[in-house]
Amino acid sequence: MDCINASWSRKAERKTYMNRHGANPQPKPKIQNMSGTLKRITGYLLKRKGKLILTIVTVALSSVLALAGPFLIGVAIDNYIASGDEDGLLWLLGGLALVYVSYSGVLFLQNYWMADIAQKTVYELRDDLFQHFHKLPIAFFDKRRHGELMSRVTNDIENISSTLNSSIIQIASGILTLAGSIVVMLYLSPILTVVTLLIIPLMFGGMKWITKRTGPKFKEQQRHLGDLNGFIEEAISSRHIVKMFSREDEMIADFMERNEQLREAGYLAQAYSGFIPKLMNVLNNTSFAFIALAGGILALNGQASVGTIVIFTEYARQFTRPLNDLANQYNTMLSAVAGAERVFDIIDTEETVDGKTGTRHNILGEVIFKDVSFSYEKGKETLSGVTFSASKGETIALIGPTGSGKTTIMNLLARFYEPDSGSIVFDGVDSRNISGASLRGQMGFVLQDTVLFEETVMENIRYGRLNATDEEVVEAARLANAHSFIMKMPDGYAAKLSQEGSGISQGQRQLIAIARAILADPVILILDEATSSIDTITELHIQEALGRLMEGRTSFVIAHRLNTVRRADQVIRLRAGRIEAMGAYEDVVEHHG
Repeated sequence: MDCINASWSRKAERKTYMNRHGANPQPKPKIQNMSGTLKRITGYLLKRKGKLILTIVTVALSSVLALAGPFLIGVAIDNYIASGDEDGLLWLLGGLALVYVSYSGVLFLQNYWMADIAQKTVYELRDDLFQHFHKLPIAFFDKRRHGELMSRVTNDIENISSTLNSSIIQIASGILTLAGSIVVMLYLSPILTVVTLLIIPLMFGGMKWITKRTGPKFKEQQRHLGDLNGFIEEAISSRHIVKMFSREDEMIADFMERNEQLREAGYLAQAYSGFIPKLMNVLNNTSFAFIALAGGILALNGQASVGTIVIFTEYARQFTRPLNDLANQYNTMLSAVAGAERVFDIIDTEETVDGKTGTRHNILGEVIFKDVSFSYEKGKETLSGVTFSASKGETIALIGPTGSGKTTIMNLLARFYEPDSGSIVFDGVDSRNISGASLRGQMGFVLQDTVLFEETVMENIRYGRLNATDEEVVEAARLANAHSFIMKMPDGYAAKLSQEGSGISQGQRQLIAIARAILADPVILILDEATSSIDTITELHIQEALGRLMEGRTSFVIAHRLNTVRRADQVIRLRAGRIEAMGAYEDVVEHHG
């Protein structure tokens, strides 16, 4: 704990860390467009219009039945209990029992249908959000924390789901019950109705004061929850680095700070919203006291019966309960709207350009960069005036120090980003006129950071071409020199891998990625430090396989090892985003160093 306390005292260090990871305190957020967000959610709901109408009908019926119960009790007191009419009382009690049984059945139906509507709505909303993720440019994900994005798919949408399940029914029921109660109360006694309504201005005044403060707090709570999820995801994925540098105490301190921010936002949101039922209970009891006092005076003067007073006390409860429910649901809706705005914020993000422009085009392998410049951040150029060409079947090796622009060229080739100026031409066709999906579908990738899925070895390799047979997968693994180590695994090709490839080495992960690229049978091959994690002996074994793979294909290779560079038809040396030298291996490496 001393270490933790010490790390908490290092304010400057922690603030630097927080700023670097995008977790610095933000201005208190507010719901930007509540009416617009509610309108969009309603649009999703109206796709199930038929069942929604049935649900509203059952809500109306349940409100009528809820009003009928107290009315029948008052009738029983005035007409049957006071006069001692046992037969009439029994008949009325039977009718009352039927009302309450019917009320329970109607409640079951409306909850059953509303749950179905809510789940289908959030299913569609979640589906739209996830599909939109795959239409967004890579640059979007570069600027967002993955855990925070995950929070929108899970926490925010689940918040919408729970609200839809309860809020629509309670709001509709509350409005109908309020209207029905007022009509019946006016019919029975206008004086007692006025007494009952006196409490409403106090209720609305109190609710307005509270809800004005809960909206921003719920939005802030959702933001801090997303930030905490992002931090946890980062902490778990980087746990080895944390332990290597013994930064556990600093991580705990940063977590405690984020957790405290979430606690404070959640506390204030819940505390403010928690005032509403307490306020309603006080006002409700006050209303009962006024009704009892006024009703007693009217009864003594013969202006109201005992049954009428009983009906009014029950209706007063039914009158204030919907107000209480509406106030609580308003706070719940504020939280859901805050989450919905975060979801729609992603859905409204502009799609990547290749999702809107370009058509399918079968490329042959000729690639020309014409005076291409590019920057990830405005004013900080990563590539400047890059011009080179690759003929069909040629191998281009890109060399240069870290940050010289090698990987950026690969990203532009795959149309993950668009050039700021200049053009990239495939077989005489500008890349902007070729859809990104079509272009990448004809490319094979082997990257330095290998991505594996929680699937079998067979399916991880088959990801390169989903319709490939088992025999083709095995042959691709043989060519990549992966077959031997796969067969030594307990379940062979049926062995289940984790996302991090636990149980196999980094080099073996890359061999699987190479097999995946071989199976894809691409026109253009992109190798980004593909052999960086493979020992020298293993690299010699796969050079021949890579040579066969590259034959007849245009290949772009980022490599620091000379074995790979020597085989290239062209070597391009980059420095600070510019081509420093270009030509054969002997010219670029041997002559220029």
